[in-house]
Amino acid sequence: MHDLFARFRTRPIPLPVTLSAATLSAILIGSALAHGVHGQARKAVDLSDATPLTIASTVDLSTPFARIAKETGPAVVNINTEILPHQDAKAERGPAAPGDDGDEGGSENQSPNMQDFFNRFFGGAPGMDGRNQQQQEERALGSGFIVDPRGYIVTAAHVIEKADRIYVKLSTDPESEQGHRARLVGLDKATDLAVIKIDVDHSLPTVKLGNSDAAQPGDSVEAIGSPFDLSQTVTAGIVSAKNRRINGSIGGQFKHIIHTDAAINPGNSGGPLLNMNAQVIGVNDAIVTQSAGSMGIGFAIPSNTVVEVYNQLIAPEHKVVRGSIGITYQPNLNSAVAKMYNASTGVLISSVTSGKAAERAGLKANDVIVSVDGKPVKDGDDLVDNITTRHPGSKVTIGYLRNGQKLTTTCTVDDRAEIEQVASDRSSDEPGAPSVSPSKTKLGLTVADLPGNAPAGLHGVVIQSVIPGSFADELRPQVGPGVIIEGINRKPVNDRSQFNAIVAGLRPGEDVVLQIVYPNSGGQSTLTGGVLPQ
Repeated sequence: MHDLFARFRTRPIPLPVTLSAATLSAILIGSALAHGVHGQARKAVDLSDATPLTIASTVDLSTPFARIAKETGPAVVNINTEILPHQDAKAERGPAAPGDDGDEGGSENQSPNMQDFFNRFFGGAPGMDGRNQQQQEERALGSGFIVDPRGYIVTAAHVIEKADRIYVKLSTDPESEQGHRARLVGLDKATDLAVIKIDVDHSLPTVKLGNSDAAQPGDSVEAIGSPFDLSQTVTAGIVSAKNRRINGSIGGQFKHIIHTDAAINPGNSGGPLLNMNAQVIGVNDAIVTQSAGSMGIGFAIPSNTVVEVYNQLIAPEHKVVRGSIGITYQPNLNSAVAKMYNASTGVLISSVTSGKAAERAGLKANDVIVSVDGKPVKDGDDLVDNITTRHPGSKVTIGYLRNGQKLTTTCTVDDRAEIEQVASDRSSDEPGAPSVSPSKTKLGLTVADLPGNAPAGLHGVVIQSVIPGSFADELRPQVGPGVIIEGINRKPVNDRSQFNAIVAGLRPGEDVVLQIVYPNSGGQSTLTGGVLPQ
């Protein structure tokens, strides 16, 4: 008893200093029960009047939210990605090349200088024979939903844009499996939307798309996704507001965001926001948070925007085409500027891109655009909404003010992507600015010249990245960051400019064979190739 009391006293509790005999007795009895001396107490209880519990009869208490989840859930998917890590630069043995037998002693033909070169400049390269799969970093990043029974899936671009491998897990797939390998169809960073595809031997369930313009603040909505990798999670709320324009990466010029208080958490990105007719009215995209969790401020890309972007991404060019007149502008006019330029509304041009639509039409910096085809322009967002929906080559009438005088001009709309490329090319001319390989769109590769102190006799370009689902991504033997390309279609490659020139001449449907060198192959080349997609 003394030992028992001593044990009890090791747990401080807020009791009076003086304990009555009854209180002390109750404490000791409770302590005894807590320490397993409960068999005798159970014997003292008469159980003859105890009635067993029963499970209640099934009663349908389903709400509209439950119906929507049941109807739509099978078409909502979990998206997992893999990002290939760099090997430790201190590793004594580099990645295995095809034909390497895995002997820890290494090959007699292996060049220490070659491996040191790759370890120093590239941190090693990922294994190309699949033996380093367990070293790959797997991340369950988001959600998506099936819009075509043949396996076409809509998700958020930021979910998959940096992935080396994309996997889609259906609602019917076992939890232990990684899912189906997906290919990237196309993505649009301006709206943060992407389309991916999986190949299956059966028809898949799909969602119904709604008209996001019909959604109103106060309407009930439901979100389904995989927050924190918890698949098929359902949350509900209302539409808090429409046509939000949020500064930063979650906004953009082409997204009239739906604001909702339905709980959106990391991993929900790319999943559907549904109305009470089980129709998708938005793609869950981002949250405002101070804790990495939902604070009731979530944003979804409207379904009408999804339809426009999707239809262009599945077209032969797999890209979104937008119009532009080639200007930069001040988003809003303050009162002093408005008085000075006699313009209560409009867009003040800051600069005009050389050789593009606005310059050809005679527009200049400090002109104020006040109308397009007779429709008043309120501000920069209004102008962008009007022009970007127009097809390149179409003509518009621009009304503008110059020194207080009202003027008009006819402008032939340009391709926004081409104008952005001009700006990119100018910035890449600056010392130290990186340039984009033209092989990115054809082969799905970005490459760089070899460093000046590369091993003697080594020539070609080194792969920096491979786009998931691209021509290069599907090659067997595989290629990846750190692999050298020495030649294409029996033509030697000595530097990036020569590589780009050869790639520029490749045509869809043509056989393409790459002569490659793996980092630890001792300079021995390997051939890999395939047919360039149409």
